[in-house]
Amino acid sequence: MRVVVATVVHDPEDARIRHRQIESLLAAGDEVVYVAPFGAIDETVPSGHRDGLRIRPVRRAAGRHRLGAFIDARRVLAEESRTADLTVLHDPELTLLDRWVFGPILFDVHEDLVAQMEDKPWIPRPLRWLGRSVARWVESRALRRMPVVLAEESYRERLGDHPVVRNTPVVPDSVVPSTPGRVVHLGRLSTGRGADLLVAVAERLPEGVVLDLYGPVDSGLDLYTDDEVETLRLHGSIPNPLALKAIAGAAAGLALLRDRPNYRHSVPTKVLEYMAHGIPVIATPLPEVRRLLEDNNAGLIVPFDDPQAVVEAISALDRDGLRERCVQNGRRLVRDRFDWRQDAATLRRFYASVAAS
Repeated sequence: MRVVVATVVHDPEDARIRHRQIESLLAAGDEVVYVAPFGAIDETVPSGHRDGLRIRPVRRAAGRHRLGAFIDARRVLAEESRTADLTVLHDPELTLLDRWVFGPILFDVHEDLVAQMEDKPWIPRPLRWLGRSVARWVESRALRRMPVVLAEESYRERLGDHPVVRNTPVVPDSVVPSTPGRVVHLGRLSTGRGADLLVAVAERLPEGVVLDLYGPVDSGLDLYTDDEVETLRLHGSIPNPLALKAIAGAAAGLALLRDRPNYRHSVPTKVLEYMAHGIPVIATPLPEVRRLLEDNNAGLIVPFDDPQAVVEAISALDRDGLRERCVQNGRRLVRDRFDWRQDAATLRRFYASVAAS
């Protein structure tokens, strides 16, 4: 197949899009045109240097600045979809361009768009009701006009019985042993994802322990720098494969999301990635995360907004063999139930069926 994959919102190195879905298509011998908000074409390394993959850079849609990206995407999609077997859209707003897309279209739903409006700092709080209304209209329009694939089983409750391709990790055959001294966090840093709580944790860490943060920081969010808190190290946004190598051997992986509607009924991908790479998980008590960790003895649950409880949980991992039990149980759980190789096969079959239809 020749597949056009498009986003103007997500980072070009997004783990689900670039390092799971696109890699799976390329491994199967498919040709992929990746429409994404790279800068100049010389910034596409390493993604641009891959057999079967071609890059079409567009502007990024960020905050209220979205029109330029929308215009770019309309032009590129109209060009590239003419010879494509399938066009996959990863942003809700791109579904509004369906009349400029030739051939079969598929919408990949990454998150609960309506609930997500509560975690958009660029939307003034008094206008978030309007954002939710627009989100419902965009979703409803997309569901009427094109096939949909969901990233979470829980999305079926609101969006209907559509195929699910989960955002699961690739489970390595072996891992670096988890050892004390370094705690890590993967993913975007925002208020809803506990960015300020992570700083508070770093301030309370005992001597000899540091917290490494791998991920972009939301605009307008004021975090300490390395100079201000010696136990906190900000690494910024780096490609998922490099981030997974960087966290190898960490003492614990943190997932301190707050109780927001968009997070309540899902398991953050970072939780699965920590377990896959042999890192004990410390997470807040979101219902699905709590059930997964406690039922399988694969990590520790701490209260919302309690940095001291997080520090105590980090120390608890060093007692009574708890660290090794969390590592072994977590690795087994992800290997049996959440390995991307299972979801990659589902993805390829569904793509082929939509293209054929």
